[in-house]
Amino acid sequence: MPANGNHPLKLQFGLINHEGRYLTAENFSFKVNASAPSLKKKQIWTLEQDSQDIQVVYLRSHLGRYLASDKDGKVTCEADGHNSDCRFLIVAQSDGRWALQSEQHLRFFGGSRDYLSCFAQVITNAELWAMHLALHPQANLLSVARRRYAHLSMEDGEIAVDVNIPWGVAALLTLVYMDGKYCLKTCDGRFLSNDGKLLTQSGRATAYTLELKCGKLAFKDCEGKYLSPMGPTGTLRSGRCSKPGKDELFDLEESHPQVVLMAANGRYVSIRQGVSLAANQDDETDMETFQMEIDKETRKCTFRSSQGNYWALVAHGGIQSTATEVSANTMFAVEWLGHKVAIKANNGKYICTKKNGQLLAVSDSVGEDEQLTLKLINRPMLILRGQNGFICHHKNSNTLDASRSVYDIFNLQFSNGFYHIKGVEGRFWYVNSSGLVCSDGEVPEDFSLELLEHGRLAIRAKSGKYLRGDQGGTLKGDGLSPSSSALWEY
Repeated sequence: MPANGNHPLKLQFGLINHEGRYLTAENFSFKVNASAPSLKKKQIWTLEQDSQDIQVVYLRSHLGRYLASDKDGKVTCEADGHNSDCRFLIVAQSDGRWALQSEQHLRFFGGSRDYLSCFAQVITNAELWAMHLALHPQANLLSVARRRYAHLSMEDGEIAVDVNIPWGVAALLTLVYMDGKYCLKTCDGRFLSNDGKLLTQSGRATAYTLELKCGKLAFKDCEGKYLSPMGPTGTLRSGRCSKPGKDELFDLEESHPQVVLMAANGRYVSIRQGVSLAANQDDETDMETFQMEIDKETRKCTFRSSQGNYWALVAHGGIQSTATEVSANTMFAVEWLGHKVAIKANNGKYICTKKNGQLLAVSDSVGEDEQLTLKLINRPMLILRGQNGFICHHKNSNTLDASRSVYDIFNLQFSNGFYHIKGVEGRFWYVNSSGLVCSDGEVPEDFSLELLEHGRLAIRAKSGKYLRGDQGGTLKGDGLSPSSSALWEY
């Protein structure tokens, strides 16, 4: 487990056949076909490795059932466990596509539309599948060999793989999918070229084929060489290897939200003065940045410092950044109050800012001294995915779609507790009189963000209503509560 305490993301992807159609698991009688033109929920597959033999994989559908093939090549997807017919081997091809071979029967899986079988004895074009990652495309990148994270090094103009904890906006990388290949985009919008340089435009040298080896990822460039960290700072660029070894392997990890907090005295909460938290700084550094990790069950959250320690409730309501493990006293409840927050400690009291800036959990109710302004710092580029797909500009109007298989990247700007969301051509989001969210505003409109669940946020319009995807896939600003249609992976 790395110092960050994160698990690698479970690999989820779509599989595209030779006709450009996605492998689909239908709800009805667990049938599979390859008819869908785009990647939605039914086209998402999760890769699970066998615990004994890491070469063997299982493909789990969105219904929690496993792809299987019998001795006659008949393909089904209704097994609810790892049985012998569900065991597949991935035979990677030089162009990055996969052939899936039944380990039990040694035949290859392929076909088109409703005619899928696992009976081919040799690999032809019909048995090849391209992988389209279905993860949220923003993540932290961990080098398997170095156990260090990648981040943008502004002064050197490169991506360096040399930090123990992925801290701040520089550690956020965005995977951009283009024509079956992937580009790595830094937080300032530049693309990694295979020679290690960062370019403002994507092109042949910035496009990588994603390969899978023992559950880890490798990035193959246009010359057939692989990205790896080089030299003392771990400069990320293509090496000489045309086969991926440990140095060329990476894990993708979820990027937790990182925030700065401003107290009622107009100063930032900091650990610069020692272990006790105090609102006494005028600038934002790593010492004023905290990682919010939201518990999936309780929705309470921990705040972790750049040193890796957690905030903890100590005697007499004190808050110190000293805990090395999560416990009841490191869990805090965040209450969202429009563009401010209040934070309640495990003693049932709210955190209050004293005259000297010290933070103490001693208040029974929320007044001015209990309110904090919380600013999300590591999502300057915002990609939002809801229960039906990504948010994307509508092709023919100024509205936004919330059910697309492709995503648009929006810019998030902070303004006095509120956020402005900017789309293409520098235009802003706003909610019109019909409750539709539009993307062509000349002036910014205030939205507030609420980080409510692990990996998901809600967006509130100035009317107090939530942005949600409706049945037709349109983004509307009329949600009365942060229900599942108003929660967005970010």
